[in-house]
Amino acid sequence: MAYQQRKIPFAGAIDSNPETKPFFEACIAGKFVLPTCGACGKAHWYPRGVCPHCMSQDMAWKDASGQGTIYSFSVMKRAEVPYAIAYVTLTEGPTMLTNIVDCDLDSIRIGQKVALRFVPTEGGPPLPMFTPA
Repeated sequence: MAYQQRKIPFAGAIDSNPETKPFFEACIAGKFVLPTCGACGKAHWYPRGVCPHCMSQDMAWKDASGQGTIYSFSVMKRAEVPYAIAYVTLTEGPTMLTNIVDCDLDSIRIGQKVALRFVPTEGGPPLPMFTPA
């Protein structure tokens, strides 16, 4: 199934949550960052004020590689504009719910390597999505 770019609405404001604001600001700058714990050194996703691995509050935003592997996916063929959602396990460790873009939707496979691509949204910052590497 051929890929078509769909319109992605952005609901909310980037400054409404102090735990996610640095992430959205980085997206605007074209950077992909992950919250990383200063105590245990592990990255995690989704952004939060406490490390889910060791419960430390020593969080910092670090540049991420933008590389990962598809853990699971589903193609929404009945949508007005078909699209694929996926859990992507990032090279840094966390698994992120995202979209797979810019590819034949029937060619997506579990275990496939993917690379970051920022996709524009309507009314908000570009969001990180992935395309086959």
